[in-house]
Amino acid sequence: MVESVVMSENLIQLQRELQQQLPPEALLTHPAQLTPYECDGLSAHRQRPALVVLPESAEQVALVVKRCHQLQIPLVARGAGTGLSGGALPHREGVLLSLARLNRILAIDPARALARVEPGVRNLAVSEAAAAHRLYYAPDPSSQIACTIGGNIAENAGGVHCLKYGLTLHNVVALDLVLADGTQVTIGSEAPDTPGYDLLALLIGSEGMLGVVVGATLRLLPQPETVQVLLAPFDEVTAAAECVGAIIAAGTIPAGLEMMDRPAIAAAEAFVHAGYPDCAALLLCELDGSGAEVAAAVAQVSAIMRQQGATEVRIAATPAERALFWKGRKAAFPAVGRLAPDYYCMDGTIPRRHLATVLQRISELSAHYGLAVANVFHAGDGNLHPLILYDANRAGELAQAEQFGAAILQLCVEYGGTITGEHGVGSEKIDQMCIQFQDQALSQFHAIKAAFDPHAILNPGKAVPTLHRCAELGAMHVHRGELPFPELERF
Repeated sequence: MVESVVMSENLIQLQRELQQQLPPEALLTHPAQLTPYECDGLSAHRQRPALVVLPESAEQVALVVKRCHQLQIPLVARGAGTGLSGGALPHREGVLLSLARLNRILAIDPARALARVEPGVRNLAVSEAAAAHRLYYAPDPSSQIACTIGGNIAENAGGVHCLKYGLTLHNVVALDLVLADGTQVTIGSEAPDTPGYDLLALLIGSEGMLGVVVGATLRLLPQPETVQVLLAPFDEVTAAAECVGAIIAAGTIPAGLEMMDRPAIAAAEAFVHAGYPDCAALLLCELDGSGAEVAAAVAQVSAIMRQQGATEVRIAATPAERALFWKGRKAAFPAVGRLAPDYYCMDGTIPRRHLATVLQRISELSAHYGLAVANVFHAGDGNLHPLILYDANRAGELAQAEQFGAAILQLCVEYGGTITGEHGVGSEKIDQMCIQFQDQALSQFHAIKAAFDPHAILNPGKAVPTLHRCAELGAMHVHRGELPFPELERF
């Protein structure tokens, strides 16, 4: 109770200072103004912030972060709010720092194939700006029309083309950061390599816990000479899953290799009319490179698809048809929203060889929990996105959906995978971190956090659970004579 009073006094002091130092439109304090910031894409978790700040420069960001550090006020950085793990969930006694107004593309350097941008720049806007130079930015999350580069960096976002071209981590060469004490630093460089520790690998995907991104230098790629997309329907989900491994094993690395099951296919087709057939599972495979290279790959992959049980193989005849094939996949998330009042989007990754087995076990879990699930995922790199359908207006269904999701994540760990591929841990998967990592590893994560943020003001309570939390979770189940998520024992 005493701490809450102190925090309120500190927030009042901070608000008064910022009112004097920032433009009036940079501060939001009225409840009606704060409500739009109470959640990210994981809308089942909501918390109104005490104060929202919308800086317009790196210097203003540094000012806010420095004072939060000095006053020990929690601070959560936010991009476009499209994240799906509660990473931008506000702190009720803290500041929500929106970076939406830092939205300039500072430079496109075609000679070195680089782009310098502010964190609020939309993902797709980078490729649109680079297109005049026949360049593009490879990471392409499904939300790329809205999501921002800063948010992509926080979560190490991927997308359809991450199989061949990597995640955000592999396409960023330098970051401008504001550290927890307000210090501004640059990590990485535009040179091919830099001396010292590879801090970029540490900071990208750190979910706003180690610093606030105020600028990024991105690697651009040449637009490929030729692009072709194949669509292959299957009568069995397992056959489609096994086809994925067969394509990779043959030595071809597609630019993208995506899979959808029947519920997702039907929803996408009804939504965008992409021409998808009625089938149990669908593979979309994009191949790019020189004309001769793509022609050879198309012949090879088509043959493999047929050998693995594809009922047909469609090859996009025009760029418009190619775009339509992808439009259905890109629209799958909003399309599935038409199947139920609510859905819970999961994110876990497994080795490709276990795709068929894990999909079968997800189907069994669906029957066990009595909740339907639609599967849309980056099959080439084993990144699953099961969409669990439920109705929040029915008592207990949200909790049931979350239990189902937790069981899926445990399945991923059980089969040698991980609890997140690109959505991050945030507040959603923090208990599953106790399953993924042992105490020693978690202790090292906390040591890194303490080195960057000694007062633990940046996005507190996210991504890395305390050892006490993990002990409580384990003790709760031991007391009941169970293991965490014992539902899996019956399968």
